[in-house]
Amino acid sequence: MGRSGWGRARRDGRRHRSGAAVGALAVALALAACSSDDPVPAATTTTPGATVTPPAPAADASPGGTGVRDVPTVAVTSVQDVVTGLDAPWGLAFLPDGRALVTLRDAAALVVVGPDGSLTDVTGPGADEVAAATVARGEGGLLGVAVLPDAPASGPVDVVVYLTSRQDNRVLRATLDGATLGPTRVLLDGIPSGTNHNGGRLAFGPDGYLYVTTGDTYTTDLAPDPASLGGKVLRVTADGEPAPGNPDAASPVWTRGHRNVQGIGWAPDGRAFASEFGQDTWDELNVLRAGADHGWPQVEGLGGAAQGLADPVAVWATSDASPSGLAVTDEGVYLAGLRGRTLWRVPLRPVDPATLDDPASDAAGVGEPQPLLADEHGRLRAVEVAPDGSLWVLTNNTDGRGAPVEGDDRILRVTVG
Repeated sequence: MGRSGWGRARRDGRRHRSGAAVGALAVALALAACSSDDPVPAATTTTPGATVTPPAPAADASPGGTGVRDVPTVAVTSVQDVVTGLDAPWGLAFLPDGRALVTLRDAAALVVVGPDGSLTDVTGPGADEVAAATVARGEGGLLGVAVLPDAPASGPVDVVVYLTSRQDNRVLRATLDGATLGPTRVLLDGIPSGTNHNGGRLAFGPDGYLYVTTGDTYTTDLAPDPASLGGKVLRVTADGEPAPGNPDAASPVWTRGHRNVQGIGWAPDGRAFASEFGQDTWDELNVLRAGADHGWPQVEGLGGAAQGLADPVAVWATSDASPSGLAVTDEGVYLAGLRGRTLWRVPLRPVDPATLDDPASDAAGVGEPQPLLADEHGRLRAVEVAPDGSLWVLTNNTDGRGAPVEGDDRILRVTVG
């Protein structure tokens, strides 16, 4: 049973080619160029922010068995191409067999990428339905992808995709068997769509529910409105119904007051992190809690706490980051930067389990942001932790805002230590 009636859009495109084998290592990052969220003149008040000013580092070991390691800085030890020649890639999700499912925004197509760099187009009735339903326009198109949890190590698996249609943004579900996608069904529709600010990231949380990030589509009053699905993080079951425990039992809305969230992930201790594009002053990394209002359009950056709004735990000038996808390991949050052309790392710090639910403890739970791969691979769109512990990062230089070089776009495997 899908959830229907809550958005709009269109698309068209071509396909990617080519594969290159790469060696894996300790923690690797595959880079994908992220579409920049270029600032527009501000029509709302902005509150000055600053990068994190953390307290003194905690011990290296994780207190209380939270699974978080305190590692203030890391160094990139290797960067290798996994595959090249991708056309405006956007989303990436690993399948149980170690292959990755990748969306191509403008081509409205999916491909399967093997750890050895092999590349296979996804075909079948579901692929045809996705292509027919998608309208690629501006930042819209075929965006996020996720694999349902607890899937078998081999055989068919269910996947979900986020796409811009003629009338809305929506989430579809289908069964992937090898590289054949079966018929789709709508899980969630009615998400506002526009040329820009479509959100689009999908991820299953540790609670087993699907989290869907959406944008304000340049209509800022949608973000704080609990009746709209725009400018939100949504939380639904695998069948598209509002998840148990949502602030409003009849609504999929989990958090509100967002401008354009395109990254979400969880630390081992359960903290949920989300990356957010600022308008023309401050990009943000936020910790999410059910029912929280993250302040847009009243506040951009820090300064909302006194008004009962959720403050970010880290901020960047929009020219330095424009963060899209993110990945969380046991030692850091890695954010793929579009305009900033940088893979940002925000170190995790262990937090006393007794204070995890206290927003006042959030800032103490992260360290000073560290830039990695700055200006080395262009725009970065997404980053995911691979089954071997490496990070795969998608570049996004062919999305119309980058300066592609031979081989773009690509997936990079980056290792750090």
